[in-house]
Amino acid sequence: MLPFPWPQRAGHHYTWADILMHRHVGLLQGDILDDYVRTDGAWILGQQSQFYRTSNKEACAEKCDAETEFTCRSFLFTNKDQQCITLADNSKTTTLLRKAGAILFEKRRNIWSLQQNNNNYLCIFPPHSFSPTSHPNHGLEENYCRNPDNDDKGPWCYTTDPTIRFDFCNIPECEEECMHCSGENYQGKISQTESGLQCQAWAAQEPHAHGYIPSNFPEKNLKSNYCRNPDGEPRPWCFTTSPVKRWEFCNIPRCTTPPPTTTGVQCLDGKGDNYRGKVSVTVSGTPCQAWTSQDPHKHARTPENYPCKGLEENYCRNPDGETTPWCYTTDPQKRWEYCTIPKCSSSTVYGIELPAKPEQLPVVEDCYNGRGTGYRGTTSVTISGKKCQAWSSMRPHRHTKTPSAYPNADLRSNYCRNPDNDKSPWCYTTDPSTRWEFCNLQKCQSPVQQQPESTQAPIAGITASPIEDCKTGNGKDYRGKIATTVSGKTCQPWRSQVPHRHDAFTPLTHPRAGLESNYCRNPDGDINGPWCYTTDLNKQWEYCDIPRCPSPEYECGKAKYKPVECPGRIVGGCIANPHSWPWQISLRTNMHFCGGTLIDPQWVLTATHCLERSSRPSYYRVAVGLHTEGAREPSAQHRSIERIFKEPNGADIALLKLSSPVLINDKVIPACLPPANSVVASETVCFVTGWGDTKGTGGEGLLKETNFPIIENKVCNRPEFLNGKVRNTELCAGVIDGGTDTCQGDSGGPLVCPEQNQYVLHGVTSWGLGCAQPMKPGVYVRVSRFIPWIEKTIREN
Repeated sequence: MLPFPWPQRAGHHYTWADILMHRHVGLLQGDILDDYVRTDGAWILGQQSQFYRTSNKEACAEKCDAETEFTCRSFLFTNKDQQCITLADNSKTTTLLRKAGAILFEKRRNIWSLQQNNNNYLCIFPPHSFSPTSHPNHGLEENYCRNPDNDDKGPWCYTTDPTIRFDFCNIPECEEECMHCSGENYQGKISQTESGLQCQAWAAQEPHAHGYIPSNFPEKNLKSNYCRNPDGEPRPWCFTTSPVKRWEFCNIPRCTTPPPTTTGVQCLDGKGDNYRGKVSVTVSGTPCQAWTSQDPHKHARTPENYPCKGLEENYCRNPDGETTPWCYTTDPQKRWEYCTIPKCSSSTVYGIELPAKPEQLPVVEDCYNGRGTGYRGTTSVTISGKKCQAWSSMRPHRHTKTPSAYPNADLRSNYCRNPDNDKSPWCYTTDPSTRWEFCNLQKCQSPVQQQPESTQAPIAGITASPIEDCKTGNGKDYRGKIATTVSGKTCQPWRSQVPHRHDAFTPLTHPRAGLESNYCRNPDGDINGPWCYTTDLNKQWEYCDIPRCPSPEYECGKAKYKPVECPGRIVGGCIANPHSWPWQISLRTNMHFCGGTLIDPQWVLTATHCLERSSRPSYYRVAVGLHTEGAREPSAQHRSIERIFKEPNGADIALLKLSSPVLINDKVIPACLPPANSVVASETVCFVTGWGDTKGTGGEGLLKETNFPIIENKVCNRPEFLNGKVRNTELCAGVIDGGTDTCQGDSGGPLVCPEQNQYVLHGVTSWGLGCAQPMKPGVYVRVSRFIPWIEKTIREN
């Protein structure tokens, strides 16, 4: 069967004039969609695309056939917003994603396994959209293979076969096979290690779970399974597909051409990667060891391994992406240390440098006030569920809202912010087809603001009518009368087809969806809640800002009292706000000796090694609702332990079933559990709490807190850190230069990470080498690896 049913004329090869005539005057036979393969609920992200408004799929197919900006191989159509996206890619050239409400149509001829013009078709000169006069710089002479539209698959030509409009040419692809410096900016496609092992895709977590999640490191270009260098190694590497070899370097030669030059500075700019000054003394006053020397400390940070990092003499440098310049020291007892480098002036007034704004720590906030210009929470998801792009990144969207351009807007990481006084916090998205969106946040409710009478909670014993001014779940049953969108646009009546024509969602097609008037509704069960078509000609539809109904059930991981989230440490003296970590428990005999985490009203998660004192459950007690280690405050609840469940394979994690459920209130709330086998990204800032040993730094007897970043196991297992001792079922967290850590008495306690306005339990405090020692971060049991065991144990007991 031919891919297109061209009309046949004996003894004639069609010219491109014939082909265009057949395409545009409608001599092709059959339905235009017969030429496409349809996949419901599919989505692809193309490098080249065009957006149109079309009322039906057939019109979108016509747009694809008539596309002139590039060769259209597929198109996407969405019923809700009647959006048509023509694409140069298809499922054979890019990753296929799932997206509810979307339909992917791919041209049949392009997803067939063509042999890249090995069929000896003759190329014909393209007389139409691509010609020497329209593209004079692309070498369109004769009928040679060329790439005038920058197609990702390489050079192509129109063919003389009437059934094949165009085909790619069999030209070997040139590949970047060398690297500059340490390969930090290597963009090639080598995907084998030096021993010949195939690389694991960066987006995959099998066979090796890891923290280098591509969406969290957009500037590192972690594409496919190509060798990269995201962590300051001497050269690119990858995780391997061998279960017995976690990672390995790739054999990429250095380029013979000189690397791009960078201007060195004599002061500290950012992390000091380009510092080329002559400071050669550490923060403690210890002289630096020369980079070419291996005495007193043997190391791999040599000028040969890091040729572009200015490793001259014994000057402080930052060759591997540390937080600031450092050096190996001449003290045999102190391997390395940071250096004190004067900061470059970024802001002066009358020649006087302004003091640097103190670093602020991530916080969890459920809502924003006013327009949200002061919002400093950690939400990084838009109202349609898209992940935010980092403000310092220019991929996939280039922009001017950078941290340096808006120094007072706190544009950290990819957190939602409002630097330009828009209607509410927003962000650029990681979706190339969506530049920016408002964030999935709601306005704060004033403490004195009273709910309308219709929304008051029902009195005990009285059945109240359904609350209509708020939503439960995804709001599919919402029948309130809010008729404006999140950005303030008025909703279009569901019966109306003006200004936006829509046939998919009307009172006739969805008679039980409550599509009366122009009220916000959720007829398709959208996960993000009620929406409506708008009266704005430029905005087809938008979500509505419907508050959530008050629930008698608790929300895990959401404290009623705001944490301090100070830049202190457990070993060092940061006292928590009372009851701001309401899942923290104290495991006790007559006094506290270990921590733990409440994950359910009757279940606690702790470390197995905390239970070595006795195998009898009655030996232990649990106290919740505490701020003081003494556990004598009125909010304290005490429970004995009914049963102990130790992880059967010997991991340092155990479940405790309490004798009876604790009372959930403002001071006692469980933490959230992560999805099974999920991985928290490297460099994510997480929090630990406990009543452990403070080493005489103050705050004894009161709950203390600290925060520090997750350290990828690959880094944590380096010889100078924990030297291969960290297992795949564990994770590292800490500050490499020491000073902040968990300690004795914190064992079994929580390591929680902020995720979408909740704290999620990712770690159980397990072990470490000393407390707050340099280069010895803490080790935590990776909770996500044990979710099936946790859920099964709770369900069956």
